[in-house]
Amino acid sequence: MATDKQKPENLSVEDRLKSLYELQTILSEIDRIKAIRGELPLEVKDLEDNLAGLQTRIENYTAEVEDLKVKLAREKEKIKDSNNKIATYKEQLDNVRNNREFDLLTKEVEFQTLEVELGEKHINEFQRLIENKTADIALTKEKVQDSEHVLAEKRAELEEIVSETRQKEEALRAQAKEIEPQIDAYTLNAFKRIRKNARNGLGVVYIQRNACGGCFNRIPPQKQLEIKMHKKIIVCEYCGRILIDPEIAGVHEETPAK
Repeated sequence: MATDKQKPENLSVEDRLKSLYELQTILSEIDRIKAIRGELPLEVKDLEDNLAGLQTRIENYTAEVEDLKVKLAREKEKIKDSNNKIATYKEQLDNVRNNREFDLLTKEVEFQTLEVELGEKHINEFQRLIENKTADIALTKEKVQDSEHVLAEKRAELEEIVSETRQKEEALRAQAKEIEPQIDAYTLNAFKRIRKNARNGLGVVYIQRNACGGCFNRIPPQKQLEIKMHKKIIVCEYCGRILIDPEIAGVHEETPAK
């Protein structure tokens, strides 16, 4: 449990800068661990999304095939019904009493014959579509098998790397959480924002050879003196990173002015 003296508002700027640099060191180590994993998490996610898309495609194709089979069965029933009607009308033609009845029955036979031809055309079309969709399903299933094989390999590779680094990363994250309360909210938020925008993830850097340790632009002597005094938090006017003197970072090549 932190005492009042340990609260950020009661800590000196120097203490806050030390905590900030310690936090940066921990987060940089976490970044290094993530870099070891490389693009594997993204590759796994892309493979999972692709696999889900293929499986959805199979489901859609299967639903389309089932719908086509229903339509096929319906057309066969229509043809059967038309053939029954044709047979009935032809029987009635043998017993017509006048030309009017003959013409009406003949037209009915012709109409039902056209219905049969149209139904057969639809059946051929549906069968062709079913064959095509079935082939698409088979091809997509092959892609699913290939994708599952690659995904399994990538998952195993990622799991191996994660298992090797998980414990260390968790310990580092726990340390980071312990340090954050030692930094005032304004400075901490600014640090996180700078880190997010920095290419190398560095939000705090120390002066190296009279220059910013982040962008390597020269720091004026007067500003260097202010940084060594630890009286306020100073940022680089070029890259926006928080600047500290080497002493805060535990680097003793340069002896700070007293």
